[in-house]
Formats: sequence, C-alpha cells, structure tokens
Amino acid sequence: MRTTVTGRKVAVITGAGAGVGRAAADEFARHGYDVALLSRDEARLTRAAAQIEAGFGVRALALPTDVADASAVGAAASRVEETLGPIDVWVNVAMATAFAPVSALEPDEIERGTKVTYLGQVHGTMSALSRMRTRNRGTIVNVGSALGYRSVPLQSVYCGAKFAIRGFTDSLRSEIIHDGLKVHLTMVDLPAVNTPQFDWARNKMGKRARPVAPVFQPEVAARAIFFAATHRRREVWVGFSTVKAILANRVAPALIDRYLAKSGYTGQLTNEPLESGAAGNLFEPVQGDYAAHGRFDGEATQHSWEMFTDRHRTFFWVLAGAGALSLLCAVARRRS
Repeated sequence: MRTTVTGRKVAVITGAGAGVGRAAADEFARHGYDVALLSRDEARLTRAAAQIEAGFGVRALALPTDVADASAVGAAASRVEETLGPIDVWVNVAMATAFAPVSALEPDEIERGTKVTYLGQVHGTMSALSRMRTRNRGTIVNVGSALGYRSVPLQSVYCGAKFAIRGFTDSLRSEIIHDGLKVHLTMVDLPAVNTPQFDWARNKMGKRARPVAPVFQPEVAARAIFFAATHRRREVWVGFSTVKAILANRVAPALIDRYLAKSGYTGQLTNEPLESGAAGNLFEPVQGDYAAHGRFDGEATQHSWEMFTDRHRTFFWVLAGAGALSLLCAVARRRS
C-alpha cells in the first residue's frame, strides 16, 4: 500500500464514537495510521479524535456522519482524502438496533435499524471501493456477527441486517475477483462484546439488556479487525462462542430454535428494570461521555483463543499435523 505524505496510512472507521468502532480507531492509531472517525454524535466524536491525537501522535479527523445517508458517507470519504490522503483501509462498524419481539416492533424501527446496520456498511463499502478501484489497492473490513449465522429472539432487526451484510459481502468478493482487483475484502464475525449498545439501544422489554455470555472486551474485536485488515484472510471468527454458534447451527438448527425459545429471552435480559423514558439511539444519538466499554467490565475477557490460533495458523496446522503423525506412529507400533 502507498502511504500518504505524512508517511502514514489512512484508515476510516464508521461507528467510531463508541464501542467496537472507538476501540478500532485506537487500534489503528496505535499502529501508526491516521484515522478518520465517522458517527453521528459530534461532541463525542470530536472528543475521541482529540484523545487519539494526544495519545498516539497521529492525525484524527472527526466527521459527524449518519451512515444511513449514502450521500453523507460519500461526502465524508471525499473529505478524508482531501484532508488525510488516499484511504488505505475502510472499516464498517456502525450499527443501531432495538431489543424487542417482532410483534412489538414498528415498521419504521425495522427500516431504521436496517438502514444503519446493513445499508450503512453498503454505503461505506461503495464509497471506499469507488476510490480504491481507481488505485487498484486498499482493504475493506465489514464487521459481522455470530448472529449473522444464527439468529436469536429479540434481535430480529440486528440479525436480519447482519445476515444481509454477509450476503452482500460474498457477492461483492466474487465480483472483485472477477475484475482482477487488488482490493482486499474481508469480514470479521464478532461474539458478544462489552459496549454501550446494551445501555442505549432501543429497548421495549422493560428490563435492561445484556450480552449473552461469554463477553469480550471491545479491544479483542479491535485487534481482530486490524488483523483482518493487514492479513489476507477471507473471514475471521472471534471467540469460541462464535465458532460454536456458526457450526452448531449447521448441524442442528431446529434443536437450537427450541433451545433459544426457552433461554433466548432470559439470556439477553437482566433483572434490573429499565429506567422510565430511557433514551435509545435508533433515531437520534444518545448524549453522554460514552467510549469503547459498556457496563460489563467485571465479566468481559481481554483475550480470544480463536484469534490467537488464527494469527498463528501455520504453526498450529504444523503442530496438529505432527500430533496426528505421532498418533499414527504410536498406533502402528502397537499393531506391530
């Protein structure tokens, strides 16, 4: 990848005001990238950009943007290239959702969640690709979820959008290969992550929402996103819970349907009553000094064994092969 006049590459992160997007912005800055931060809340975004510049010594550009608006995303991409230089990496993280059964949702809530979570990634991808195509280089990271393979109750808006992202990404990947482009498209599928999502997502359940254990810190997701952006991986699964959800659904989907019908509600809700008039960020950003972490620091883990093995997969395949060979030799000796 060609660098900018500053000698640094440029990464664009959507949803960068808080949660995984905020952690991802830190991760790219830590590795010397200039970063552009896109999300809706201008005050939180400006504060994040200032902290990144002070903490990592790179340039950070705050661009208040609603990713549901394709023209706004395109304008933000142009501003990035005018200010920071050619975009090397574009990361699509932004999301908005509602915790509720389908029977309690309104059509405009489903539409809005889909526009932000699904079409937001489409808009980001299209804006990035149109610029990367002319230079025949660059990387686009779409952030998916285990729930893009195995849906759960109360999250139909989010699950539907994540399924759509996966379908869109797979279609586009084949087109990139067909066109012979040197643009890398990758997808990172995340487990439950300790972010402010569970405090500010629209919630119609009367109880505070929570991630389904095990819970990972947003820095784990951020490291996976950076790894995917800098290595030629088609897809990265983060957390053994993600692996289990994806593979188990391929084996026994009907059994999981019934299991989630019994436990899928209680596993996503606490016993704490939801505050009356609690704000939700579906249509408007929630004010406050939110950052990467949510309120589950006490149980969230900082490491993912699956990410460690993916980073060192050659070593582990060699180790597995050696183990299998040793086993075969031992069996052969016993038979002789």
